[in-house]
Amino acid sequence: MSRNRLLIAMLAAFALAVVMLRVFDPATSGIFPPCPVHYFTGWYCPGCGSLRAIHQLLHGNFEAAWSFNPLTVILLPFLTYGLASSALFEISGRGLPQPFLRASWIRALCAAIILFGIARNLPLHPFDLLAPGGMHL
Repeated sequence: MSRNRLLIAMLAAFALAVVMLRVFDPATSGIFPPCPVHYFTGWYCPGCGSLRAIHQLLHGNFEAAWSFNPLTVILLPFLTYGLASSALFEISGRGLPQPFLRASWIRALCAAIILFGIARNLPLHPFDLLAPGGMHL
């Protein structure tokens, strides 16, 4: 398969995934796989609730998205920018402007993700609010 066809196939698959996530609710549809960490351990990983959060964001429900996974809501714009830049680079040879991140910032982000994963599993208030749906009104 040529490089262009592969890129088109990947973009089409991504668009289909977004449409499916908009149409089908991950909380009730049963077509999306469960989080393997939660399935096997009962613990919430830092990404647990991300599909439900993105589904809610695609419907414009920011509060429900925040309830399912605040870390996803915070990081999604940055991930989207990075993916768009990579796709643009593959298509045209030029990506979007890339900010310089010091190694200390990358380490701090990794630490924040790990701490979020730990905190959302603590059975104490207010940490229990970080569990998926814990802040749902």
